[in-house]
Amino acid sequence: MTPQFRVTAFAALLAVVALSGCVQMPTETQSVVDQRPQISFQLNSDAQGAARVFVDRLDMGAAGDYAAGKSALRVLPGTHLVEVQLGAERLLNERVYLADGVSRAFRLN
Repeated sequence: MTPQFRVTAFAALLAVVALSGCVQMPTETQSVVDQRPQISFQLNSDAQGAARVFVDRLDMGAAGDYAAGKSALRVLPGTHLVEVQLGAERLLNERVYLADGVSRAFRLN
């Protein structure tokens, strides 16, 4: 074996190793999309942000936490009773059907 052949063979081996390091194995990315219905509220005043939200008679927090365009309350698909109360005053009392992927904004009186 001549020295020139060894150098050429070694260079070819290095080239194969270098190129095989550049090959990226295929990858697969999976994601889950949340299609649950969303409820939000259009507030007429800052005071309405303190009103309590009830879905199916369960307290879900303050209406300001679900202001339209900022955040939304996700619920299960189906028929729900949505109520909003500010002290003794009832701002909203509505039974609605919400399907997957629906986003509904309620205007508070």
